[in-house]
Amino acid sequence: MRDTCCMKLPIFQVDAFTTQLFGGNPAAVVLLEDWLPDPVMQSIALENNLSETAFVVLREDEFPLRWFTPTIEVDLCGHATLAAGHVLFTHCYPSLDRVEFSTRSGILGVDRAGKILSLDFPTFPAKPAAARGLAAALGAKPRETLLAKYLLAVFDSETKIRSMHPDLERIRELGAFAVIVTAPGNGGGRGVDYVFRVFAPGAGIPEDPATGSAQCTLVPYWAAHLGKSILVSKQLSARGGEFLCGIRGDRVSISGGAVEYLRGEIHVE
Repeated sequence: MRDTCCMKLPIFQVDAFTTQLFGGNPAAVVLLEDWLPDPVMQSIALENNLSETAFVVLREDEFPLRWFTPTIEVDLCGHATLAAGHVLFTHCYPSLDRVEFSTRSGILGVDRAGKILSLDFPTFPAKPAAARGLAAALGAKPRETLLAKYLLAVFDSETKIRSMHPDLERIRELGAFAVIVTAPGNGGGRGVDYVFRVFAPGAGIPEDPATGSAQCTLVPYWAAHLGKSILVSKQLSARGGEFLCGIRGDRVSISGGAVEYLRGEIHVE
């Protein structure tokens, strides 16, 4: 392990799953020659105070990648992987149209087609499950409750999702990593198949702005219920998130834009 004294680390902040600055989900991306000690990476993520900070080790082929919220390391993150792909394509490997990351969740690909990036992620289909206390935590009773890596609460209307004001402390007490609330899109010519929001207070993220990993569960659910393999969805957070998704067997593609907000250096003493 190299000494961390006086290291200068490249850092980028990228808004993911949006085509507009100040939209989507901001993620930090830190480029490394080798892993830092875990407490140092966790401290950097806490200092950044974003929902996720991605750490990428630059290699010849597959790039090791890890993600930290302000409080914990996580097994999978979509928007920070999209942001990491954007940084590699833009600043490190401009001739490539695909990069692959080695992660706790296996090999994850990011493909580039013009300004749109697409994640190649696994599916996590949800199964019906009881969730005692969920309705009280959300302030509304879902028509259906399922469980995969996240709790999934399905409602009948987009209006219900937009107007929801959950009790975040009660959500934390449920013990799930995160809760997804979702409903069909209202239509009206917008072409949105479903909408959703994500709450993860136990991971230090009260409400996530644009959550790529949630699509690993949402896409198989809505593909089966709508009879479609290509779906458009929106995350109804304050910043908003826009997704074009597809399903191929046990893999999902999760596509969206990415906009760089800043670049700089971290000085680790």
